[in-house]
Amino acid sequence: MSLPPLPAIMIEPLVRAALLEDLGRAGDLTSDAVIPKDSHATTVLSARQAGTVAGLDLAMLAFQLIDQNVDIEVHRADGSEVVPGEVIAVVSGSARAILMAERTALNFLCHLSGIATATASVVSAVRGHKAKVVCTRKTTPGLRTVEKYAVRAGGGSNHRFGLDDAILIKDNHIAIAGGIRAAIERARGNVGHLVKIEVEVDTLAQLDEVLALAPDAVLLDNMSVDELRQAVAMVAGRSVTEASGGITAATAPVFAATGVDLISIGWLTHSAPILDIGLDYREL
Repeated sequence: MSLPPLPAIMIEPLVRAALLEDLGRAGDLTSDAVIPKDSHATTVLSARQAGTVAGLDLAMLAFQLIDQNVDIEVHRADGSEVVPGEVIAVVSGSARAILMAERTALNFLCHLSGIATATASVVSAVRGHKAKVVCTRKTTPGLRTVEKYAVRAGGGSNHRFGLDDAILIKDNHIAIAGGIRAAIERARGNVGHLVKIEVEVDTLAQLDEVLALAPDAVLLDNMSVDELRQAVAMVAGRSVTEASGGITAATAPVFAATGVDLISIGWLTHSAPILDIGLDYREL
């Protein structure tokens, strides 16, 4: 799939901070001591597992922030499926620069490719149903933008990016506000006309009360498949329906078959295993 790259201005602070964390106070002692200053190297980023690539822009930036003359030839762009042994990119230039940036580049690339791969597995599982697979705010502090980008690379969609771009009224909001009606009416009276309102419910009785107040979306939290099917019938297209709670690639098809519009999954960003990708020296 074709995926627009994240602007450099958005990702450079992340990559720069990661490099500075690794370089510490004295730089790469090992490479400076072992590798002659004028050594040139050609290395290959290659997949060691099957999966979906994401994070190449961050990996490339890691190398080029150390040395802008490092050359990167991309073979498999973000969003591409790869098999074990497949070359993702060829990196050539100053050997010291490549070794200095290697771990930072791989940390971003493996982590984000892991998220993209996990997302792709769920997207594939629900193919044929209308449900979109979406992520949540359960992200690594400081990495939300790139983790949500990785979800898109895997064929998923993004939920809200933060507390500031939509209203999601959850159980604690309802309890503290004094009830569902009070929470929704206050929300509607305090935001602009472009801000969507979603309400979380965990019973069909709550859903019935919420639907009378016409929210834009309802979050059907931890409902059984049978309850979800009933909930979709009750909503009857009046609001966007979102299923959430412990959904995996194995169970996603059953949930998608209920007719929900969205399936939201927190573990895509907070618990997806990395995709194993290596950087290996290529002798010319």
